[in-house]
Amino acid sequence: MNIPKTSFPRVIIIGGGFAGIALARKLSKQEVQVVLLDKHNYHTFQPLLYQVSTGGLEPDSIAYPIRKILKDFPNFFFRLASVNEIDTNNNKVKTNIGDLKFDYLVVATGSTTNFFGNSEIEKHSMVMKTIPQSLNLRSLILENFEDALLTSDLNERNALMNFVIVGGGPTGVELAGALAEIKKGILPKDYPDLDTRSAQIHIVQSGDCILKGMSAQASQKAEDFLEKLGVHIWKNVRVINYDGKTVTTNTDLSFQSATVVWAAGVKGATIKGLDAEKFVTRRNRVEVNQYNQVKGFEHIFAIGDIASMVTEMHPHGFPMMAQPAIQQGDQLGDNLLRIIENKPLKPFYYSDKGAMATIGRNKAVVDLKKWKFQGIFAWYVWMFVHLFFLIGFRNRMVVFINWVYNYVRFDREARLIIRPFKSNHKV
Repeated sequence: MNIPKTSFPRVIIIGGGFAGIALARKLSKQEVQVVLLDKHNYHTFQPLLYQVSTGGLEPDSIAYPIRKILKDFPNFFFRLASVNEIDTNNNKVKTNIGDLKFDYLVVATGSTTNFFGNSEIEKHSMVMKTIPQSLNLRSLILENFEDALLTSDLNERNALMNFVIVGGGPTGVELAGALAEIKKGILPKDYPDLDTRSAQIHIVQSGDCILKGMSAQASQKAEDFLEKLGVHIWKNVRVINYDGKTVTTNTDLSFQSATVVWAAGVKGATIKGLDAEKFVTRRNRVEVNQYNQVKGFEHIFAIGDIASMVTEMHPHGFPMMAQPAIQQGDQLGDNLLRIIENKPLKPFYYSDKGAMATIGRNKAVVDLKKWKFQGIFAWYVWMFVHLFFLIGFRNRMVVFINWVYNYVRFDREARLIIRPFKSNHKV
């Protein structure tokens, strides 16, 4: 990998997400050599991926080059690589560009979509975990409307304009709200020769409420907002299969749809070498102690979505969201320096900042520690928080200008088929 030898301890970080970047920043000016490995050369602001999928933002406004984030930091090295295996016996990571030894290893690989073993759903549905996947979804949505113009078969046309979102968490709710606004304000102008009123948006939720991790008040208000936008919400219904044409459930309910978005769950993105049962717990997450040390190791750590730190308040680990990842990355930076200086480690305590979700124009729900509110003020809070955590002044300005323009013009000008995406099925 052409990483220079050094007298400083070498810390390898696998993953340039929220956790990995937070840790790298913490160690940036310390007497350690930091090597960050990622299969992409950019950091993705995942909470806004749904806006890329629905034409509200271009992908470069929510991505930022990893090298630029840490360009002024001494002893920092980035390599574009896919990690194939962790050799815990020889303290070495094996990648597609070579092997590299470490003194300390931090696994921050994040999460991947959990299809719960259903290969048919995995084959035919769309997911939204990366920028390429979001661009694929955007292209498919627009291509399906183009195809709907060309068919004279009413059932096929309706299937091309029907959207089924599996999962009523923040991703599913925010995507449904964005699609509902497109149906209301954009499709009639773009496709005047197509009866877009027949387009339908469905959320299928296996539980008895949407936004399960938020308060009952937020869940109910979000449901009210979505129903006013024309979104159909099906609760206590579980999708069991999708063959590319028909969505079947554990009830008599079924859907004909050419666009099914799977947002029903995630699991840890484990790496060979730390994927054995003795390391992995529920949802494929690596078990760590209160210092984020992987079970059985003092020099190998896991942070963010991949890490399962069990506490009394969180018996299944912390939520797989940005805030726990950022806080763990920051805390681990301090602890690594403490290890090097032979000082006692400090345990990690998660500070829950709250949760929020937007359901479109002037509509959002926010749960903070002491306050819970919904509506237009919550929407402003949601926008401010997301702008604040975006990396890069340019990205913040571009996103803000896009939001203002889209709000004033009721438009989404990034509805472009940049690279055509053809699904492997036809309705």
